[in-house]
Amino acid sequence: MAQAVHNPTQEFWQPPAAHPQSLPALENACSGCGSEFMVGARFCHACGASRATKAAGGAVPVWMQPLEFLKALEFQSVKDWLGLSLAALIAFFAGLGCLLAALTVGLIYSVQSLADFQAIQLWRLEWLLAALVAFVAGILLKHAGSR
Repeated sequence: MAQAVHNPTQEFWQPPAAHPQSLPALENACSGCGSEFMVGARFCHACGASRATKAAGGAVPVWMQPLEFLKALEFQSVKDWLGLSLAALIAFFAGLGCLLAALTVGLIYSVQSLADFQAIQLWRLEWLLAALVAFVAGILLKHAGSR
């Protein structure tokens, strides 16, 4: 081990190898100083260099490439894009669901008589009121979270 240490006055946390190029390439070795990364570390404990990411691990399979646009629909990215808190975003989605239900009530049910027409309009009105309540709750929760 004495022949591996080139500078005996170096600090204990630095790697003992004098020339990292002479060492065999390790998969979990720092490209800057040659020391081995600690388990789960993103940076080298000796020199502070960031851990290089594997190119093969970040590559997207060919069959997934047409679905890359779906990353924009991830919950966290939508939350950041709209600038809403979690509760406000849930209320917003509940309001959108109620609006969608109000639109589909008219498409699902057909009018046979005046009573059917009134019932459909009443259901549609109830869904629209529920959407209004959800949107107002979302607005109130957004302002409550920003204070």
